[in-house]
Amino acid sequence: MTPHAIKVACSNCNMRELCMPVGLSEPELQRIDDLIGTRRKVKRNETLFRNGEKFSSLYAIRTGFFKTCMATEDGRDQVTGFQMAGEIMGLDGIVNDFHSCDAVALEDAEVCVMPFDKIEELSREVTSLQHHVHKIMSREIVREHGVMLLLGSMRAEERLAAFLLNLVQRLHARGFSQSELILRMTREEIGSYLGLKLETVSRTFSKFVEEGTVEVKQRHVRILDTAALQQLVNNQQACH
Repeated sequence: MTPHAIKVACSNCNMRELCMPVGLSEPELQRIDDLIGTRRKVKRNETLFRNGEKFSSLYAIRTGFFKTCMATEDGRDQVTGFQMAGEIMGLDGIVNDFHSCDAVALEDAEVCVMPFDKIEELSREVTSLQHHVHKIMSREIVREHGVMLLLGSMRAEERLAAFLLNLVQRLHARGFSQSELILRMTREEIGSYLGLKLETVSRTFSKFVEEGTVEVKQRHVRILDTAALQQLVNNQQACH
């Protein structure tokens, strides 16, 4: 057990609705509370798990923000996703028992550690948990498909618009503003994720600012015209 680890209960966690099935009975909740091993603190820039590491647990993010990335053949870091509180990480390890990417904290974070063998065991008895795990995996597949589409055919403005809309929508589901966000990742990391050069990301942000679509103060972004961003993305989707 890590020095940071503390016993936790889902039953009194404000993120429960996001990462656990809704409508569990008290005894079922109690079983899931027993399933969660520990809570683990991860400092900014620390790694939660690494590519090639043996897979044993899924992690529910309680607080903080992460990026997943993998090293490309020429040694660069390719960002494959950004994860926030209420989302589950580690699904990449289910396929062949090893993690296929690094998960790095973009700010001080805390995760709940859920040993996968226990999840599987309990899923056989609590069917809503089994459905929930399948739903999370399916959401991940859909998200990856969306990213492929994004990278395959969109222009820079369309990519950045889709990225900002997706981020603000996920944050809104957690009770945050529908139009304001603090970017926990750098412009470079956004570029890596969207398949764009750093200069292109900066230039596209500037273009959005000039057009009055967004307001940017360092990492603080305010969306002034959601419809304009939506229009960019819809135009792209209409082409397919």
